[in-house]
Amino acid sequence: MLSGRRYRLELTAEQAEQCEEFGDICRAVWNTALEQRREYRRRGAWMNYVPQAAELAEAKREHAWLKRAPSHVLQQTLRDLDRSCHERGTFNVRWRSKARWSPSFRFPAGNLITVERLGRKWGRVKLPKLGWVRFRWSRPLGGQIRSATVGRKGGQWFVSFLVDDRCKTPEIHAMPDTAVGIDRGVTIAAVTSDGTFYDRHFITPGETVRYRRLQQELARQRKGSANRCKTVAAMGRIMRRVADRRNDFCAYTANRITARNALVVLEDLRTRNMTASASVTLAQPGRNVKQKAGLNHAILDKGWHKLELALRNAARHTGSQILLVNPAYTSQTCNRCGHVDAKSRKSQAAFECTACGHRDHADVNAAKNQRDAGLAFPACGDLGTSRSAKQEPVGRATGRNP
Repeated sequence: MLSGRRYRLELTAEQAEQCEEFGDICRAVWNTALEQRREYRRRGAWMNYVPQAAELAEAKREHAWLKRAPSHVLQQTLRDLDRSCHERGTFNVRWRSKARWSPSFRFPAGNLITVERLGRKWGRVKLPKLGWVRFRWSRPLGGQIRSATVGRKGGQWFVSFLVDDRCKTPEIHAMPDTAVGIDRGVTIAAVTSDGTFYDRHFITPGETVRYRRLQQELARQRKGSANRCKTVAAMGRIMRRVADRRNDFCAYTANRITARNALVVLEDLRTRNMTASASVTLAQPGRNVKQKAGLNHAILDKGWHKLELALRNAARHTGSQILLVNPAYTSQTCNRCGHVDAKSRKSQAAFECTACGHRDHADVNAAKNQRDAGLAFPACGDLGTSRSAKQEPVGRATGRNP
C-alpha cells in the first residue's frame, strides 16, 4: 500500500533560492504546455505527453535556464498535466499563477533519493541538484521511498515522501456487521447515526482578529511592495495553522469512524458546485452574493471534502466500505415512519415528525436515513452507479459506489 509521509524542511538560503527557481521553471513548463494543448484542441488536433517531452528536450538546448531544474522533475510536470487534461478536460485545467500558486515539484525516481537519520529529531535527505537537505524527523518512514514532492506552504517548505509500507487492505473488517451514516453540516462538522458529534474550531479568536487586521493592512498597501509581501506571508502563516488543525481533525475523525464501522455512508455532495460564487450560480446574478459567500465559507471551513478523502484513506487500513447516497430529502424524512415533510425540520437542531410525532436531533435523524439508504444497496446485490432492472427498488435514495 502506498502512503504519504510529510516533513518540514530546514533549507539553507541557497537551497531555498534553488527551490524557488525549480518551482518557477515547473510553472513555466506547465503553462506553456497547457497553452500548446489548448491551441491544438482549437484546431481539432491532439497533443499528449510523448511529443511534448520530446519538444522539452529540444527546448533545453535553446534555453539554458531550463537545464537548472532536474530533467525528471520537468518530465513529471508534463505527466501531471497530461493526467489532469485527461481527467478534467484541456480547457478546465487551471493555469499556475505566480501570485496564487504555491511552488511545488516532484522527484519521481525513488532510487535517486537517500534518507538518513541524524538524531532523535532530525534527519536529512539527498535530492538531485539540491544535495543534502535537513528535515524534522517527526515520524518514521515505514517503507521504501517511491517518490518525493517538495512544496511551500505558508512560507515554510515541506517534503512529502510516497512510500510503500507493504501493508494490504483487509478483506473483511474487524466488525463486519457494523454500519454508520454521517451527516455533514455547517454548524457541526459531522454527526453520526449513533449520536456522536464531531466538531472543532479551527481558528482561535485571537487569530481571527489578527487576520482581519492583516487584511485591512493589505488593502492599503501597494501591490509589489516589500510590506505587502510581509503581510501576505503573515496571513499565510495563520492559514497554514488553520489548515493543519482541519487536516488533523479530519484524520482523527476518519480513523475513529472507520475503525468501528464496516460500512460508512455519506451524502453524495458536490462540494465544488455547492461553493461556487453566487454571481454565476443564481438565476439572477448579483443577488444574495454576501449570504452565499458566507455559506461557501462555512462549508469550506468545516472541510466536507477533506473529511471524505480522510475516510477513504483510513478505509484502506481497516477494510471499511465508503458509500455515497442521494442526499435528497434526508433531512426532511422521519426515520421512524418515513413521512416526508419540510415542516418536520423545526430548526437547525430540532426534528419533530408532523405525522407520528417522533422527535430527534435533526442531524442525527438525517444520518440515520443515510445509514438505512446505504444498507439497502448491499442487500440488492448491485452497487453500480445506476440501478439495474433486477435490482430491488429503494425509494428516493440512490447511490453510487466510490
